[in-house]
Amino acid sequence: MAHGSTHFDVLAPRSKFYQGPFGRLCPELPAWSPAGIPESKLDDFFLDIANNLMVELPGAKPSDISEDQSVIDDLEAKFSSKIPAGYTYFGQFVDHDITFDPASSLMRQNDPNGLINFRTPRLDLDNVYGAGHADQPYLYDPNDKAKMAIDFVNGDPSLPDLPRFRGRALIGDMRNDENSMVSQLQLAFLLAHNTLVDRARAAEPTISDDDAFEKARRTLRWLYQHIVWNDYVPRIVVDEVYKSALTLETTPDKRKRWTAGLSDVYKWKHQPFMPIEFSVAAYRFGHSMVRNSYQTNHPARGFGDFVPIFDNTGSADPDDLRGFRPMKPENMIQWDWFLDMQSSGGPFPQMARKIDTKLANALAFLHEGPAGDALNVLAFRNLKRGWAFGLPSGTDIARKWCIDPIKLKPEEPDSLWYYVLREAQGNGGNTMGRVGSTIVSAVFAGLLKGDPCSWVNMAPCWTPKDELLLHDGEDNVDDASWTLASIIRIAGINPAGIGTVDPLPAATAP
Repeated sequence: MAHGSTHFDVLAPRSKFYQGPFGRLCPELPAWSPAGIPESKLDDFFLDIANNLMVELPGAKPSDISEDQSVIDDLEAKFSSKIPAGYTYFGQFVDHDITFDPASSLMRQNDPNGLINFRTPRLDLDNVYGAGHADQPYLYDPNDKAKMAIDFVNGDPSLPDLPRFRGRALIGDMRNDENSMVSQLQLAFLLAHNTLVDRARAAEPTISDDDAFEKARRTLRWLYQHIVWNDYVPRIVVDEVYKSALTLETTPDKRKRWTAGLSDVYKWKHQPFMPIEFSVAAYRFGHSMVRNSYQTNHPARGFGDFVPIFDNTGSADPDDLRGFRPMKPENMIQWDWFLDMQSSGGPFPQMARKIDTKLANALAFLHEGPAGDALNVLAFRNLKRGWAFGLPSGTDIARKWCIDPIKLKPEEPDSLWYYVLREAQGNGGNTMGRVGSTIVSAVFAGLLKGDPCSWVNMAPCWTPKDELLLHDGEDNVDDASWTLASIIRIAGINPAGIGTVDPLPAATAP
């Protein structure tokens, strides 16, 4: 492996005959490296790009922005997209379901065997269900084996939270406690599963715990897959690419089957693998959608009170939305401020940032190292990671697929991650461009086709409205086509304020 690295190439060799958990879409293309920059100077090169080309407001601290309404308004006008902010963190949730990054220090320290034990490149919610009740019993309600464990903020049964031990979440993927938004989304899936268990029991009073669990899990998985493909993906990719990626066709004998139209881009021999062009570059487009700060809820934090997502500039326990600590009422998510729901109004939902080369200032102040450490700058980490994995340039991939390459300025890197963002920027910032859309659409379509248990393969004509446990007219009141908001409805979370629609019984706490 070039660049002096040894372990990255082991994970994703360039051989076309390699079949493993990680692989490459374009193994024949050369690795990109900035021309004329010696390896000893690469950190400085990438950090300079991150600090000067890839930040919304160079030099500003997250708290400086969140406390100045005029700056917030200026950034909103310049960088706001047409995508509700909740989809930024749904994208993160999905990422944690289908990818496992063994190069991450967090994952090496906490889950060295996760890659082979349970991390699967499928949309199967293993970040919710983990390795199962037998292997990870702490994920499940000790009083009801069919349900997931739930905890409560300050012991208040109207304020559900992830189950925790000494503040750290006990969940299928620890990364889903990284910030308040993805943490509360993880909670919504746990609560939705428990609701579906109740519905299964109501429909069949003699059903066993195991059968109730399996019915709830299958229903939630298929609804989740439906939302990923029919709600999330079309929001972020070019429409013509999306429509070509997965098509329900009628065979000559009148059967229905799904056909993956981008199988020349993403294909496998025995089972799907995770392409590093997707996981290390293209799917990291969501980092540019992160806002510097958010309004979280009413009344605990209140209308007009913006809080940074990360702030590593001063206090050891700053008022921000970072996770891996006990949830507090001020940081609980009011979902009609993040998703388009019936009760949304005024300035809500808050919108995600455009998909472009500018990242929120807060993403230069992570908690990966001491204040001022380059590891706290997310753009630096992404640029260096793409180089370390030996990814090809965006221009080379565009030419391979006969897509007209965009023209980069001399100071812009041809790193695949940067290229995908720059391409989207030229596309208006509300969807990715052609290269990014092709990678993302091909992989999601391929994962659905490659999962023998997906609705695409088990019931090609299935839709949520046909599902016994999904109450049409109640769960999808925000959109008849079933969107992410449906998960919030099924979970019983009050979208117009913190807490649940009906207080949960304290007995469900672990």
